[in-house]
Amino acid sequence: MARPVTLFTGQWADLPLEEMCKKAQDFGYDGLELACWGDHFEVDKALSDDTYCNRKRELLEKYDLQLFSISNHLVGQAVLDNIDERHKAILPEYVWGDGDPAGVNDRAIEEMKNTARAAQKLGVSVVNGFTGSSIWHLLYDFPPTPREMIDGGFQLFADRWNPILDVFQECGVKFALEVHPTEIAFDIYSAETALKAIDNREEFGFNFDPSHLIWQGVDPVEFIRYFPDRIYHAHMKDASVTLNGRTGILTSHLSFGDQRRGWDFRSVGRGGVRFEEIIRALNDIKYNGPLSIEWEDMGMNRDQGAREACQFVKNVDFSPSDIAFDGAFGD
Repeated sequence: MARPVTLFTGQWADLPLEEMCKKAQDFGYDGLELACWGDHFEVDKALSDDTYCNRKRELLEKYDLQLFSISNHLVGQAVLDNIDERHKAILPEYVWGDGDPAGVNDRAIEEMKNTARAAQKLGVSVVNGFTGSSIWHLLYDFPPTPREMIDGGFQLFADRWNPILDVFQECGVKFALEVHPTEIAFDIYSAETALKAIDNREEFGFNFDPSHLIWQGVDPVEFIRYFPDRIYHAHMKDASVTLNGRTGILTSHLSFGDQRRGWDFRSVGRGGVRFEEIIRALNDIKYNGPLSIEWEDMGMNRDQGAREACQFVKNVDFSPSDIAFDGAFGD
């Protein structure tokens, strides 16, 4: 049976949700992954208005769209980050408050707890998102970084996220970290360290996204095979590496879409991700959840890209065989 193909609304939050629903239905999607910004899904309203979640469900049903998860990447980023003026642009006003860094961290923690509660009211079992990182700036290891500083960053992750995950546990909801540069886990081994820091608790897993791994030189298929029981959600997203002797993998402080970058996101199927191998690996671990397209490509019209990506993913998805090909050879 084909997996449902959904569209993450994070890059479309400038549009009202009903307009997004109309587009998604027209593009051929089976459902949406609702972002917790814009008017797509607002955590505070979900908890303060007993009709809010039902109205969101009814709107999606009006357009024959399913719902499997919500995503709160932006607030999650502020849980561990060293807060600065950049965060003001991505956070709700009530989380930003007066901008005092410690206060922002604390309010972000409470909002992520509330996101679990809102997901429970909405009837979804997965919240995707970011964790932030207090140690991302130490990545290059110069000036030389004492190991205690790195260990301290993972301990801070445990200290701040365990209370959040306690609420996820109470609500019967899982948190799926999108492994990503600037997060506490950005590749296979940092993801492994993050799991160890929280004693491998079941509430914490991963929103698999190949686009953030491929440009680092990490094979996305290896990530799936390394964490077969922790893939709680899957993004279909593409990227392209274009190192030509002048470009660099660290992208030279150039913005997305600048042709001088050493890598950039591409519409699904137009980059370097081997999606067929990803489907085979997801089949091997018996992942039956949605394939959610996170569409990002600064060089392409997003309506055209989202429509094309939907059909591409439906074409590339397939079920595992229920019989060995040589099973017909014998009696």
